[in-house]
Amino acid sequence: MTNINDFQPGDVVSVPFAGVMRHYGVVTFGGRIVSNCGKAGGVVSQSFDEFAGGRSVKRHPGGGLDKAYRAEAYAQRRIGGDYSLTGSNCVHFARRAHGKGPTTTQYARATLMALGDMLKRR
Repeated sequence: MTNINDFQPGDVVSVPFAGVMRHYGVVTFGGRIVSNCGKAGGVVSQSFDEFAGGRSVKRHPGGGLDKAYRAEAYAQRRIGGDYSLTGSNCVHFARRAHGKGPTTTQYARATLMALGDMLKRR
């Protein structure tokens, strides 16, 4: 069984849910996990055990101490922020914490949503 000591601040961690999907968060220097959680209604800070919920936690290394500080600062600033499945979910949150942009899939989804909105207004 994994515990918070297996991870470094700034690491992106994930747990499985709904069969094939994963929920992502960022490890903080205080040993907590910050994530954007639809179930919680937005960005929350949780203990390792709360985040894991009895599931196996996978580590996605953060890439060094300088990136860890930036990821921590971003995560802490976003606590209380809103959740949106298509515009601000746990994947968006974890990527932005490490200064990464949206994935191709995220761009495609946003484009399709914008197109759908335009067609509805006609």
